[in-house]
Amino acid sequence: MNMGIAIREKIKMIKKTGEDDPRRITHSLKVGVSITLVSLLYYFRPLYEGFGQAGMWAILTVVVVFEFTAGGTLSKSINRGFATLMAGALGVGAEYLAELTGKDGEPIVLGFLVFFLKKYDYGVMIFILTFALVAVSGCRIDQILQLAHQRLSTILIGGATCIVISVFLCPVWAGQDLHNLIAGNIEKLASFLEGYGEEFFTIPGDEESGRCCTEKEEKPFLHIYESVLHSKPTEESLTNFAWWEPCHGRFRFRHPWDLYLKIGTLARECAYLIQTINASADSISQTKMRGANFLVKIQESCLKMCTESSLALRELSTSIKSMTIPSPVGINGCKEAGERLRTVMGETSLLPENVDLKDIMQLLVVSSVLIDIGDCIEKISIAVNELSMKAHFEKPESKLEDKAKRFTLFRVFHRGSSVKPSVDVC
Repeated sequence: MNMGIAIREKIKMIKKTGEDDPRRITHSLKVGVSITLVSLLYYFRPLYEGFGQAGMWAILTVVVVFEFTAGGTLSKSINRGFATLMAGALGVGAEYLAELTGKDGEPIVLGFLVFFLKKYDYGVMIFILTFALVAVSGCRIDQILQLAHQRLSTILIGGATCIVISVFLCPVWAGQDLHNLIAGNIEKLASFLEGYGEEFFTIPGDEESGRCCTEKEEKPFLHIYESVLHSKPTEESLTNFAWWEPCHGRFRFRHPWDLYLKIGTLARECAYLIQTINASADSISQTKMRGANFLVKIQESCLKMCTESSLALRELSTSIKSMTIPSPVGINGCKEAGERLRTVMGETSLLPENVDLKDIMQLLVVSSVLIDIGDCIEKISIAVNELSMKAHFEKPESKLEDKAKRFTLFRVFHRGSSVKPSVDVC
């Protein structure tokens, strides 16, 4: 009974994995094909007679180096191959050096050399493993050169098999994943700012805005930015793997992958500022209900700032996704909204008499942070423009130009209303 439940749960998990990312299923099949091919070294007699028990190293190599992305597989395979070559040569040299000390001193010298090495990264780990195996085995095996040759040959065969299958059979490119991740993170920031402005800075009496507030009881947009805060390790890993990948699609040789890290860092900086205003959401909601003229005017400016910031981020995200040069329309609107918000914050004459500063302090703090967010978005825009030049992004085609016009009309329309048009501008 328990066995049946476990099998059903396993099937459900596999089905969910396939629905979330079908590439995972393809990856498992690719690993199975690779292991099957290198297993011929062990099961096919003519090959077994040539490699012997060393054929198992080819299977272990596939298990260890086959990564989800092509770049990860290339990185590990090349590192493992060079580390094995160097360690094998030094291991043979260490064995001959130890022989000079005689039978009694040979184990001591070999033990010292193995202990002296330290583990740093994957390549060094393989170096240590091969060096220790070749050097220590020399005490009991006379044909040390044959051992080193067999180990190197089988590892090269396993690594080459992984590379060929990973690159030519339904490849998963780390560069493409990094590209999509950065664009998606910027899109998440835009979604938060759009929802935040409509939720907490809507104009009292706007029926459509009131409906928006009541329908978003769970407010999922308030948490959409959180994944951006923790994306740094993934971005660094994908950047490292993307560096190893050959030209593919629209990603040319020497593609500026380091700029994606720069944009990702700026996006996280913006996300931390967003986290600050998100912590003040409840206070803003209570302040909005007091309804002084100054509060109404600053709320209108904050709403516009959120709207324009969201549009600018969506424009940048779309530019990265389509690999087209970004339009200055979005970022210019964001700058104008920021200047207007600064101006309103400086109009102290609009403050009501005998006002308690505690009532509006939180709103002023949020307004100040929104201005900082606008400055951060401008930095992201500069970085995206730098990426577009170095990566040779294309100019928008006529279809994209039409969308840009619709985008401009949407922005002008959106200035005076929080109603969201049904036109898809992205």
